[in-house]
Amino acid sequence: MTPTAIHHDDCRTRFIFDDMPVRGLHVRLENVWQHIVNQKNYPAAIRRALGELLAAGSLLSGNLKTEGTLILQVQGQGRLKMLVVEATSAHTVRATARWDETAAIGDNDSLNELLGDNGVFVLTLQPKEGDPWQGVVPLEGGSIAQMLTHYMKRSEQLDTHVVLAADDAACGGLLVQRLPEEILNDDAWAHVSTLAQTVTAEELTTLDAQHVLYRLFHETPPRVFPAENLEFACTCSRGKVSDMLLMLGGEEVGGVVAEQGSIAVDCDFCHEKYVFDETDVNALFGADIVDAVRQEAKRVQ
Repeated sequence: MTPTAIHHDDCRTRFIFDDMPVRGLHVRLENVWQHIVNQKNYPAAIRRALGELLAAGSLLSGNLKTEGTLILQVQGQGRLKMLVVEATSAHTVRATARWDETAAIGDNDSLNELLGDNGVFVLTLQPKEGDPWQGVVPLEGGSIAQMLTHYMKRSEQLDTHVVLAADDAACGGLLVQRLPEEILNDDAWAHVSTLAQTVTAEELTTLDAQHVLYRLFHETPPRVFPAENLEFACTCSRGKVSDMLLMLGGEEVGGVVAEQGSIAVDCDFCHEKYVFDETDVNALFGADIVDAVRQEAKRVQ
């Protein structure tokens, strides 16, 4: 394997070592990442953590065995409330974060400082067919990569090494993992994982897979599979918002419309705005819920 001049902006690349039971993935996202970070004015520390989680989700979704969606969430009770990434078997991703926008957030604040106490890492698999599966573990480690490594070891009993990076221009990641139910010499695994640890943040955000893998493993080159293109796609829809309003109930939705004339819901991922006026919500609930709210307000006055 020799490096080429090909430059991949939004690609995930699988590789495997033929002489040892170790597989891996590399990902680098540039255009997709730019689309996501331009949706909100993310503080630098949160932007960096979100980019790392996006790279992590893009890596892990490469191992999906069925059609569906992989959701990674990091939740806390500090200034940073939540990071969430969704990656699908159709090679699409989306990501967002929620935080206390009134709080001061330094550029170099650590993830643990931002999340505060009782943070959790949540991995959810929503197959296209069948029941969803979810794993929840306390946060361990001071970075997304460390949290993910601990999760894989604790929940799937798989030795995994992950390196992630994100800056203003791009995000990227590298994952190497022992194949399940295969015997691997500990020295061989230590050799591969140690080499993986030497990849730098700059290399992950600026170099394509061939350059990174050649730099790391040129003495024992892996077999590299064709790159897969990843794209940003949001799964929000007016129908899904309608379902959410139905769950809120006619009294609450009708009350908002009676007071404000309509109810508006913004998608947290793509900022698409869905507006429902009085006619819309009455049709949605199959009754004149807005007038019912107005009549009830008059009755109790």
